[in-house]
Amino acid sequence: MRGSFVRATLAAVLLLAPVTPAAAATATTQESADGLPSVSDPATTAGTSAVSATAGASAASVPDWSAPLSTRGRWIVDADGDRFKLRSGNWHGASGTWNGSGSADDDANHHAGENAGRVPLGLDRAPMAEIISGFHEIGINSIRLPFSNEMIHDTRPVTDGAVAANPTLRGRTPLEVYDVVVRELTASKIAVILNNHTNTTRWCCGVDGNERWNASRSTGAWESDWLFMARRYQGNQRVVGADLYNEVRRTVWDDPNWGLGDNHDWFTASQRVGDRILTEANPDLLIIVEGINWTGIPVDGFAHGRPTLEPVRHLSHTLVDSGKLVYSAHFYGYTGPNHSGATGIGETTDPRYQDLSPTELTDVLNRQALYVTAEGERHFTAPVWISEFGVGGREETGAKQRAWFENFVDHLIRTDADFAYWPLVGWHDNRRGNGWALLHWDAAGHRMGLYDGDDWRAAAWTRLVGAPGRTGHIAPVADWSMLSPDHADFIASRRMRALPDWNSGARKAVCPDGQRLLGLSHTGNRGLCSDATAGPLGDPAGGHEVVVDERHVGSSGDWASGYTKLQCADGHFLTGYSVRGAAVSAALCAVARPGAITGTSGRTVWFDRGDNRGPSPKGGDFAHGHYKGQCAADEYAAGIAYTGRLGSSRTPDALHCRKLT
Repeated sequence: MRGSFVRATLAAVLLLAPVTPAAAATATTQESADGLPSVSDPATTAGTSAVSATAGASAASVPDWSAPLSTRGRWIVDADGDRFKLRSGNWHGASGTWNGSGSADDDANHHAGENAGRVPLGLDRAPMAEIISGFHEIGINSIRLPFSNEMIHDTRPVTDGAVAANPTLRGRTPLEVYDVVVRELTASKIAVILNNHTNTTRWCCGVDGNERWNASRSTGAWESDWLFMARRYQGNQRVVGADLYNEVRRTVWDDPNWGLGDNHDWFTASQRVGDRILTEANPDLLIIVEGINWTGIPVDGFAHGRPTLEPVRHLSHTLVDSGKLVYSAHFYGYTGPNHSGATGIGETTDPRYQDLSPTELTDVLNRQALYVTAEGERHFTAPVWISEFGVGGREETGAKQRAWFENFVDHLIRTDADFAYWPLVGWHDNRRGNGWALLHWDAAGHRMGLYDGDDWRAAAWTRLVGAPGRTGHIAPVADWSMLSPDHADFIASRRMRALPDWNSGARKAVCPDGQRLLGLSHTGNRGLCSDATAGPLGDPAGGHEVVVDERHVGSSGDWASGYTKLQCADGHFLTGYSVRGAAVSAALCAVARPGAITGTSGRTVWFDRGDNRGPSPKGGDFAHGHYKGQCAADEYAAGIAYTGRLGSSRTPDALHCRKLT
């Protein structure tokens, strides 16, 4: 979300001014609808039949697709395995438009003077069915629908003025209006991605009390809110995604981080809540994780920048359900890889994206985000959704700004990227106004559209939504997954999560169900899992053994003489391990399906003095800066060796790799 408020609030970082977040919501989080009508409640649907009928008519010409969505490598696919490209837009407003000072009732105190009234923007000016029809008209098939945590608990009815063009919504809370919007979008075959945009219901994104998922509320409350929202729409399969948090960034005093294990660790927080959503609330949702938007103080000579998805190369998510992870990133021309977007206070000499040549822009976009899709068969390979980008419309005359938009669109087309424009809906007054939206309405309900003939963005947008790209069936691909028990358990197996603690006091790492352990690092405790070549090896009946000694050594000889060997029994394969500090603690061996692995001979892969991963290993660098050992894609790991000699840290030194049948 963008605007002059970013520039104003970045000044607070430089002055180290205190943050004054908006008042916290008074209602407590519940694991039910708290007495509010759910999306299937007659109270929510009453009086909206006209909306539904019109939306249904507009949906009749929209290509159908089968929910739920999942991923195969870099592609998002529908339930039939066909590519579903997110041609999305942001319908903002429910997460707030108030700038944070002055009366929230005064339009002048809202971003660009557009007061959404705590609901998706435009419901005061146009019937919902007309707005949704406009989305179809410009080629949108999915909506990123922002909400705030405060909105969930806001029991105050929206004002009549906020829904003046949709009178059946009068008297409802913001969440109840959000319910109806979700239902009408999905009834028209538009996919909906729930987006936790802010903690408080106000405009984003500066030093505003919304910098992190836990800036104005606890991490526990944030997780509870996500479980509440995921369960609330579980019965609607066209609600396809959970976009976990928007533009994670620095507060006045502290930076977010990617993997340090503290209260500011976005990697760990997003990993945990993603798994909780899938296991406790709604297993059908895509889990969408945005990179870090900003760290450091924007002053020349101080470290600062926009990490976006660069940290993913060395530390990626592994969810309990493979095929549910999507990464996302935001790009605007007036920001830059090391530029905050500010003018005046907070402005640095770093180039903005719009200052870069087309070649430089392409290189930066690939480095910061799109490498995640371009590099296949890595632990980080996943779809990337550019979930915000945009530019001023009719009144944008700057040559750099216009060129940036054209060049950016060209690269989205070139990379066949999923995207979401910011924003879709705005206000106009006699065809003047903020201008960033693709569809504008005035106070009398007159629409100013992208294709009215005077919007310079129309040609680029048409190229983008109509661009040729991958279509049709996407074949399943091998999954490669990183295990990172850096600070705590990293159990990516649903089956093992449901069982008692199998090595109390140790940090445990387990591959997702259907995958096997193929790689380990000498130090750093990282692991690599895959289902390559053979697919799932495990016996459908389950079964495992925790190995803490050499009881099974002998069937294949002493494959690491003088070293302690934790070896699986014949007919078993490594699917996990545990550590105490840096030291190996136990091996987790799963029972293989009958006939899947029958041999007992193998080879020893040493990695105590250098990498040993074969001539062309897949999976990527799963333990950056550490020695790694890896079995081949047509092998499975059957044992871990380490030494307890004086001075040794008992870290993994070798793997016993056996051929698959």
